[in-house]
Amino acid sequence: MLTAQRRRFLIDKLRAEGRLLARPLSRELDVSEDTIRRDLRDMAREGLLQRVHGGALPASPASANLAARGAIAQDDKHAIGRAAARLVQPGQVVFVDGGTTAVQLVRQFDPALRATIVTHSPVIACELLPFEHIDVILLGGRLMRHSMVALGAATVEAIGRLRADLYFMGVCSLHPSGLSTGDFEEACVKRALCQAAAETIVLASSEKLATAAPFQVVGLDQIDGIVAPASADPALLAPYRERGITIYLA
Repeated sequence: MLTAQRRRFLIDKLRAEGRLLARPLSRELDVSEDTIRRDLRDMAREGLLQRVHGGALPASPASANLAARGAIAQDDKHAIGRAAARLVQPGQVVFVDGGTTAVQLVRQFDPALRATIVTHSPVIACELLPFEHIDVILLGGRLMRHSMVALGAATVEAIGRLRADLYFMGVCSLHPSGLSTGDFEEACVKRALCQAAAETIVLASSEKLATAAPFQVVGLDQIDGIVAPASADPALLAPYRERGITIYLA
């Protein structure tokens, strides 16, 4: 089998099974494990998959820029935002992440809601301008243009001085092995927000389920709930239910 044919086979198998394991693939294709690992490394560089120990997982489409991500799964994100907004209670202090699903969340707030929203996203802060009864705390730092969020030591230090009732986390990828994202500093900020909140709820549109990104944020033991679209494959959500994580279907 030629290299191009083998890689097409790997992509088709990844789509069908959701993961690739180097050792059984080497036996199935009658090539060395080193050959399979080299294929996976090259395909990972091209953004076709995400390398993990022993094989590969689907790459998250959330690596695209903010404008491109806004066009992905729009109906799902709107439904997730509406369901997540219902979880906010009057008087709460709430961390809201950056990202296109978080935008849909804040747009669905009740105009009469009285709460404090803390965010490191200037986009989210601007979306909250029409809500007269919401106090907005905007965390500063170095602007990451890809996701339009503040990052860095100053951001993490500011988070360490706050305590929130809820944190709505947006992630590139959600997998039974943990939550991950495509930027190291962004992972650090998300982790700090999670640690400073009494409860963490993950906003997960369908394209982020069963995918992986390079930098782990937290393990499943650090999250309390997941808001996912009602159309999501139940098999993809089953591992989280089994871990006692509350699933909110939007």
